[in-house]
Amino acid sequence: MNRAMTRHIALVLGSAIAGCALAASPGQAIYETHCSVCHGHDGKGTLPGVPDFTRKNGVLSLPAAVLLQRIEHGYQGRGAPMAMPPRGGDPSLTNEQIERVLAYLRGRFGG
Repeated sequence: MNRAMTRHIALVLGSAIAGCALAASPGQAIYETHCSVCHGHDGKGTLPGVPDFTRKNGVLSLPAAVLLQRIEHGYQGRGAPMAMPPRGGDPSLTNEQIERVLAYLRGRFGG
Protein backbone atom coordinates (compact mmCIF):
# COMPACT_ATOMS: atom_id res chain seq x y z
CA MET A 1 0.00 0.00 0.00
CA ASN A 2 1.45 3.37 -0.94
CA ARG A 3 1.65 6.45 1.27
CA ALA A 4 -1.23 8.31 -0.46
CA MET A 5 -3.57 5.34 -0.07
CA THR A 6 -2.63 4.97 3.60
CA ARG A 7 -3.32 8.66 4.18
CA HIS A 8 -6.70 8.37 2.42
CA ILE A 9 -7.72 5.37 4.54
CA ALA A 10 -6.67 7.23 7.70
CA LEU A 11 -8.77 10.24 6.70
CA VAL A 12 -11.81 8.08 5.95
CA LEU A 13 -11.49 6.19 9.25
CA GLY A 14 -10.95 9.42 11.18
CA SER A 15 -14.07 10.93 9.63
CA ALA A 16 -16.09 7.81 10.44
CA ILE A 17 -14.95 7.85 14.05
CA ALA A 18 -15.71 11.57 14.38
CA GLY A 19 -19.13 10.98 12.81
CA CYS A 20 -19.90 8.33 15.40
CA ALA A 21 -18.96 10.70 18.19
CA LEU A 22 -21.28 13.36 16.76
CA ALA A 23 -24.18 10.97 16.12
CA ALA A 24 -27.55 12.22 17.28
CA SER A 25 -28.90 11.06 20.60
CA PRO A 26 -32.01 8.87 20.38
CA GLY A 27 -34.11 11.80 21.61
CA GLN A 28 -32.61 14.16 19.04
CA ALA A 29 -33.18 11.69 16.22
CA ILE A 30 -36.84 11.33 17.19
CA TYR A 31 -37.22 15.12 17.52
CA GLU A 32 -35.69 15.72 14.11
CA THR A 33 -37.87 13.05 12.50
CA HIS A 34 -41.23 13.73 14.16
CA CYS A 35 -41.24 17.09 15.91
CA SER A 36 -39.05 19.57 14.07
CA VAL A 37 -41.50 20.00 11.20
CA CYS A 38 -43.76 22.06 13.49
CA HIS A 39 -41.42 22.95 16.35
CA GLY A 40 -38.44 23.81 14.12
CA HIS A 41 -34.84 22.71 14.27
CA ASP A 42 -34.18 25.74 16.45
CA GLY A 43 -37.14 25.00 18.79
CA LYS A 44 -38.82 28.35 18.10
CA GLY A 45 -41.86 26.90 16.32
CA THR A 46 -42.62 27.13 12.61
CA LEU A 47 -46.42 27.54 12.76
CA PRO A 48 -48.72 29.94 14.62
CA GLY A 49 -49.60 28.63 18.07
CA VAL A 50 -46.64 26.22 18.27
CA PRO A 51 -44.71 26.92 21.48
CA ASP A 52 -41.24 28.42 21.43
CA PHE A 53 -39.08 25.94 23.37
CA THR A 54 -36.34 28.55 23.77
CA ARG A 55 -38.54 30.97 25.72
CA LYS A 56 -37.42 31.34 29.34
CA ASN A 57 -40.16 30.05 31.69
CA GLY A 58 -41.97 28.69 28.62
CA VAL A 59 -43.68 25.39 28.05
CA LEU A 60 -40.58 23.36 28.94
CA SER A 61 -40.75 24.72 32.49
CA LEU A 62 -43.95 22.72 33.05
CA PRO A 63 -43.64 19.51 35.09
CA ALA A 64 -42.37 16.50 33.16
CA ALA A 65 -45.58 14.57 33.88
CA VAL A 66 -47.65 17.28 32.15
CA LEU A 67 -45.38 17.39 29.11
CA LEU A 68 -45.19 13.62 28.82
CA GLN A 69 -48.99 13.41 28.92
CA ARG A 70 -49.30 16.09 26.24
CA ILE A 71 -46.84 14.32 23.97
CA GLU A 72 -48.43 10.93 24.57
CA HIS A 73 -52.07 11.99 24.14
CA GLY A 74 -51.72 15.08 21.95
CA TYR A 75 -52.49 18.66 22.90
CA GLN A 76 -54.04 21.81 21.52
CA GLY A 77 -52.89 25.00 23.18
CA ARG A 78 -54.96 28.15 23.42
CA GLY A 79 -54.83 30.04 20.16
CA ALA A 80 -53.26 27.16 18.26
CA PRO A 81 -55.02 26.53 14.94
CA MET A 82 -54.39 22.78 15.18
CA ALA A 83 -53.56 20.19 17.80
CA MET A 84 -50.30 18.35 18.19
CA PRO A 85 -51.16 14.74 17.34
CA PRO A 86 -50.63 12.02 19.95
CA ARG A 87 -47.07 10.70 19.93
CA GLY A 88 -46.10 13.31 17.36
CA GLY A 89 -48.22 11.55 14.78
CA ASP A 90 -46.36 8.24 15.14
CA PRO A 91 -48.39 5.72 17.17
CA SER A 92 -45.39 3.38 17.25
CA LEU A 93 -43.38 5.72 19.51
CA THR A 94 -42.95 4.11 22.91
CA ASN A 95 -43.21 5.89 26.25
CA GLU A 96 -39.44 5.45 26.63
CA GLN A 97 -38.87 7.22 23.31
CA ILE A 98 -41.18 10.03 24.39
CA GLU A 99 -39.16 10.40 27.60
CA ARG A 100 -35.96 10.57 25.53
CA VAL A 101 -37.44 13.33 23.37
CA LEU A 102 -38.38 15.33 26.47
CA ALA A 103 -34.89 14.85 27.92
CA TYR A 104 -33.42 16.06 24.63
CA LEU A 105 -35.74 19.09 24.55
CA ARG A 106 -34.83 20.13 28.08
CA GLY A 107 -31.13 19.53 27.49
CA ARG A 108 -31.06 21.50 24.27
CA PHE A 109 -33.58 24.25 24.88
CA GLY A 110 -33.81 24.47 28.68
CA GLY A 111 -36.73 24.10 30.99
